[in-house]
Amino acid sequence: MRLIIAIGIIVALLISIKLSTVLVDKSGFGKSVSIYRMKYIKKTIHIALLFIYLAILVMFLSIEYSQVLIFISSIFAVLGVALFAQWSILSNITASLIIFFGFPYRVGDYITVVDKEADISGVIEEISLFHVLIKREGQLISYPNTMILQKPVVQNIRVEEITPPTDAS
Repeated sequence: MRLIIAIGIIVALLISIKLSTVLVDKSGFGKSVSIYRMKYIKKTIHIALLFIYLAILVMFLSIEYSQVLIFISSIFAVLGVALFAQWSILSNITASLIIFFGFPYRVGDYITVVDKEADISGVIEEISLFHVLIKREGQLISYPNTMILQKPVVQNIRVEEITPPTDAS
């Protein structure tokens, strides 16, 4: 019976991975997101799914509680120290997921990031797992994902993109 449950959990994991891949591809292609960016979003989601299903598998296999507790507490202790030391990395990855699904701007859009020190205007060159690359007057500016979510972003319309109205007479 345990074997059937384990196989069922593994099959559910594979289906979840496939479904998440299809959903990210559909959302990414619909928003004209680069394949490079979609690849990293898929990897992040797949790793999260793997940990979730691994926890479910351990619960259903009834591995001795004390052994699992020691193992998990050791992993959490190491991860806690590592993630506390690298909190900005974790927050940038989380911000990347939010940007992927909810950011209204795309590669090629001309934007202004409003900052109290100096506004940054330019064209979005790339949106990666940790930062957004903005090209401005020959400069390539790397702006962290967490910061771009915290600051107001204005989408600018270039003069050449504005088309004059035509008379229908």
